[in-house]
Amino acid sequence: MPAPRGSRNAWLALGTMVAIVAAAILLRFVDLATNPGGLYPDEAAEGLDAARLLHQPGFHADFGVWFPDDAGREAMFGYVVAGAIAIFGQSVLVLRATAAAFGVAGVLAIGWLGWRFGTWTGIVAAAWAAGSLWLVCVSRDGMRNTIVPFFGALALIALLHWAARPGRASAVLAGAVTSLAAMYTYQPLKLLPVLAVLWLLWLRHYDRARYDELRPGAIPFAVAFLVVAAPMMAVAATEPANYFGRAAATTALNSTVESDSSPLVHVLRTIGMFGFAGDPNPRHDVAALPLLPLPLAAVAGFGVARLWRTRRDPGHALILLALPVFLAAPLVATEGGSPHALRALGLAAPLGVTIGLGAVELVEQGRRRWGRGAGNLAVAVAAVTLTAVAVWSGWAYLSRPVADRYRAFSYPIVSLADLAADQPGSAAILDDYSSMDVLFLDFDRPPAIVAPGTPISNPTAYSEILALNPGDLTTALGPGLGARTVAVAWDPSGAPTVWAVVP
Repeated sequence: MPAPRGSRNAWLALGTMVAIVAAAILLRFVDLATNPGGLYPDEAAEGLDAARLLHQPGFHADFGVWFPDDAGREAMFGYVVAGAIAIFGQSVLVLRATAAAFGVAGVLAIGWLGWRFGTWTGIVAAAWAAGSLWLVCVSRDGMRNTIVPFFGALALIALLHWAARPGRASAVLAGAVTSLAAMYTYQPLKLLPVLAVLWLLWLRHYDRARYDELRPGAIPFAVAFLVVAAPMMAVAATEPANYFGRAAATTALNSTVESDSSPLVHVLRTIGMFGFAGDPNPRHDVAALPLLPLPLAAVAGFGVARLWRTRRDPGHALILLALPVFLAAPLVATEGGSPHALRALGLAAPLGVTIGLGAVELVEQGRRRWGRGAGNLAVAVAAVTLTAVAVWSGWAYLSRPVADRYRAFSYPIVSLADLAADQPGSAAILDDYSSMDVLFLDFDRPPAIVAPGTPISNPTAYSEILALNPGDLTTALGPGLGARTVAVAWDPSGAPTVWAVVP
């Protein structure tokens, strides 16, 4: 797949890219109002803070960049959601559509990154990103994780621009963009400074002339990085427990971390995401499919071989180093299930380029060994494989029954929020985490929130009291009123999920 020559090939490349973007939009927006449905509390936290920015006097992010609630979160995605809510109104659909739009932008950014290695490398990279079930799942959830492929690709593009045009301006741009992506997105990209340092050391060994050209820009790069990072560094310095707490709690260094497997199995399953293992988290577990299908994992293998062979080139060296650097995050973080789709997102941009280069390698080897016909066959096989992956991804995701999504996306809490909205003056017995759903969904008419285990001394002050289990109602109201508990919402199997008492 060499770069197209002539107007005909240029138009073919442009038409292919338009089709890829259309597919990316389709896979991320179709039926978004009802699929996945529900609202996971981590999504609600993003929307709730965005709504508070707009409507709650005095509410602001710490140092303008950090929300300390929900274990602490970078605020950049929340600001974008706030803008979307201001324009389109407050709803789950607007929250998730913002995430989906970032997903489409990520496809374009990965394609742009790949384009620096050749037109068809960029097209293949974008095609994989558009149809990847892994990235589709993440793009349709209303959380900040969805911005990682976009900003990860932009940071790599900025570093490649610096290498291609060494100078103060390109160094400052690279430092600023790297800092923005590393400090204001999500945990995996915090490894970007490590990648930049390793890359420079690599060039010092393999391409001393290029390293000497870049070395005068190291200080401007560092200064730009620190200037952009300053607000978040202030958060880390003044709120270390909140800022570092979540990352520390998920790593193998935490002796109390809860994992679904032994460290060895965790490592094997994480590596197995390349062709074999899928994220067991039910939000991302679609038909137990791996994060990267086996045929594309094989193509990526050819890409890695090509990267290694051309490792003296600054661009190829950056992508080659990015693969193990960003694989470190899901390997080190052992909490929960593995592989972990969100912690592996730093790999999205370099993996897209690797797949693109692998496809180019297969075509070139076919033409070199068996003639032009074999190369054309490889092109057709690559196109069919990428199309089949996209079609299968869309079908597998969109055909998931509600029963598979019901608990994963907190449908019962959404049902409770709807019931509370229908009964002004109601109360809901919920923990702080679950209550974020209700506070976002019923933002302009919230019920009273009562912590589980807390007695309600004057139940007649409320029109209705709701809970996710009857025991919470009995504890709060006593056995007399508790005996009047009735089910008011049910899951797809008919089992009750929300209970209520009318005092």
